[in-house]
Formats: sequence, structure tokens, C-alpha cells
Amino acid sequence: MSDAGIRRSAVLLFGLGQAQAVEVFKYLGPKEVQKLSQIMSAIDNVSYEELDNAVNLFREQCGQRISIDASDDYLRNVLTEALGSDKAGTLLDKVMQGADNSGIESLKWMDPASAADLIRNEHPQIIATILVHLEPDMSSAILECFSERLRNEVLIRTATLEGVQPNAIRELNDVLTQLLSGSDRTKKSAAGGVELTAEILNFMGSNVEVSALNYIREYDPELALRIQDKMFVFENLMDIDNRSVQIILREVQSESLVIALKGTSANLREKIFKNMSQRAAEMLREDLEAKGPVKLTEVEAEQKEILKIVRQLADEGQIVLGGKGGDEGFVE
Repeated sequence: MSDAGIRRSAVLLFGLGQAQAVEVFKYLGPKEVQKLSQIMSAIDNVSYEELDNAVNLFREQCGQRISIDASDDYLRNVLTEALGSDKAGTLLDKVMQGADNSGIESLKWMDPASAADLIRNEHPQIIATILVHLEPDMSSAILECFSERLRNEVLIRTATLEGVQPNAIRELNDVLTQLLSGSDRTKKSAAGGVELTAEILNFMGSNVEVSALNYIREYDPELALRIQDKMFVFENLMDIDNRSVQIILREVQSESLVIALKGTSANLREKIFKNMSQRAAEMLREDLEAKGPVKLTEVEAEQKEILKIVRQLADEGQIVLGGKGGDEGFVE
């Protein structure tokens, strides 16, 4: 969801009142709670017009969901057609088995540094098994808290992990549950592999990413190449069709785009300009010139935020990603 969409959701929660907002939060995941909380804490006041717009949009979207087929077959068919049988099967296993991953799920609510401290002394294979159950950006943040050697060892095992037996996951979850003072067990299994490793690396800074790929390349050159082929970096926006670029730009804040474009190739900038109105392109050019030097870390952070939006739009089927791969660039 875009920042504007998150703000509308936050405004709606304010309008519902405390008791109703509490009930809504019970149904949200860790990342959704964090995003909404950040926006809500930054809102000083809400105008009646903004609240009215949020409520009306909510009612319109609810009105579009009048008739549903809530059968398992419907869900299975939709996911299989949208994601393919392998991905759909994995997702359905997670959703429909009624698993309670008390230990592993609790990690999702921790800050990355605390989660890293909890698992850093485990064997790299165990850490890899844990990380494949988390969102890629969370896994990436945890890995950045490790030493370079441990991080690279874990990434190799993540890339070569094809699947985990449910019994092994259950035992692992029991250990985490004890550490977190939780309870119960898990039934679900998650697979690692090249694609997940590439997605985790996409969220890392360039220095960490290059170091990890070099380490994996020494271990297995072909494996490193397969991972790199699956990675999607900011310059790969050049490979996306114009219609998809226009959809992406509608979801990106202008200030974020200005910072993200600092240090990118002239060709990529021109592609962005061509997919904007003439006035918007002129304003973006002026903002880029007026912005001045920007720290590399700031540029990378904004680029990765935009790439999150790109991946979300691709997952939703709104855009189609073109070619992948390519070396990480550096901002001068």
C-alpha cells in the first residue's frame, strides 16, 4: 500500500474511536501494525474533509465486495492461477493448516537487533531455517546485525535450502518458544532457495550485498550467478514497460523519487521523465538540480523503499517486471 493509502487507513482508525481501532489491530500483521503506528504517531490533527474522504473511499471499496465465494476451492484456484502451483501450495499450507508458530511468529514482532541477538549463536543452518519464515526485509535487517562471516554463511545455506521437514520446524519452533516464553508448536514448512536469497539481498546495502555475493561466488560461482539473475535493482527499472513505470510513479512520493534518482544513469532519468506529464517532469528536473549532494545511504534507502512498492505491484499483477540482474551501482 502507498503512503497515502496508509494515511487514509490511519485517519479511518482515528475516526472509528479507540475501542473499534483495537479490534481492527487484532487482525493486522506485525508489518501492518508498525506502518500504521508510525503514520498515526506523526498525525497531529485530521480535518473533517480528510476523514470524510477516507470514510467514503472505505465505503466504496466495501461496496465492491458484496458477493463472495468463500470456499477453499475458490481460494486454491485463484492462488494457483495467480502464483503458480508451487507458490500457491506453499502459501495454502501456511494459511489453511491452522498452524500456530508461537516461537517463530514472535520474532516478527521483535526489532531486528533483538531478534539477531536471540539467534546469532545458533548454527548457520538453524538461522537460515528461521529466516526463511520471516519477510525478506526483516531477514535482511537481522543479517546486517551479524558479522560478515556469519551473514555470508547463513546466506549460502538459505540459497541451498530447498525445504524443511515439518518435524524439524516443530523442534526449532519449540526451542524458540522456550526462549521467548511462548508455547505450542508449528506444522508449517518453508523453503529457502535462490529466489528468496536474492530478495533478501535486495534489501541490503550495496557494500553488504557485494561482500555476500563475492563470498557465495567463491563457494559456488554458478549459485552466485543464479542469485544475481534473480535480483532486481533500481537500474532494472529501465527494463520495465512504460505503462508499468507510470503505475509505479503514481505510488511514489515526489521527495522519495528525487533522492532515489540521485546518481542514477541519465538513461533511467530520461525514462522516468518521459513517463510523466511535461510539467511534472520539469518540476522533477528542477528538484533534482536544487537538491544538491545526498548521502549514499539515503539514496539506497529511498531506492529500496521504491523497490518494495515495485515488488508489491508486481505481486498484485498490476505491473510486469522486465529483465533482472545486473551489478550494483555506486553513487558518486
